[in-house]
Amino acid sequence: MSKKEDLNFEELIKKLEDITNKLEKEQLSLDESVKLFEEGIEISKKCNSKLEDAEKRITILINQDNEIKEENFTAGE
Repeated sequence: MSKKEDLNFEELIKKLEDITNKLEKEQLSLDESVKLFEEGIEISKKCNSKLEDAEKRITILINQDNEIKEENFTAGE
């Protein structure tokens, strides 16, 4: 398992923010920029996967009368 897979969601988001700041503020070569962009895409996919897993867990936890009832989850509820 790679180090990025060990990171939690918040740590991945921080790493993504760091990459974004580097791309926006630093004078990078094209190769360096592309490499950072690729790393950012990889981290973004991992974040999305973690969010999807959390959504599935929430859906399973919403249970009425021993039947799994899927409900829409919106932040703030």
